[in-house]
Amino acid sequence: MPKPGKTGLRRIVDAFGYSMHGFAAAWRFEAAFRQEVLLAVILLPASLWLGTTLMERLLLVASVFWVIMAELANSAIEAAIDRTGDEMHVLAGRAKDMGSALVLVSLILLAIIWLSVGVARFL
Repeated sequence: MPKPGKTGLRRIVDAFGYSMHGFAAAWRFEAAFRQEVLLAVILLPASLWLGTTLMERLLLVASVFWVIMAELANSAIEAAIDRTGDEMHVLAGRAKDMGSALVLVSLILLAIIWLSVGVARFL
């Protein structure tokens, strides 16, 4: 049985609006998100210069977007956990730590890709 609610173009338009609200909230409330967006502003144009093939450029760009996606997921986890209360709980801490680890892994992946493409280009 289909889920009740909006369908078709109205659902798509509303979903886009919710996504824009999510970006705005991340920008307003998450310093790490702002830092990573500023990093993306630098790295995305640099990817066109550093990459020499389409695949290299796609990998460079994808690694930047993966960091943004990981930060959005981490911020969502933190917001959901923080909504439940201020008391410390081992599972809440574990969830937040795992979200942070997701961001770290994405940054490591970005570094590996950028270093690999840089070495291939210049050495």
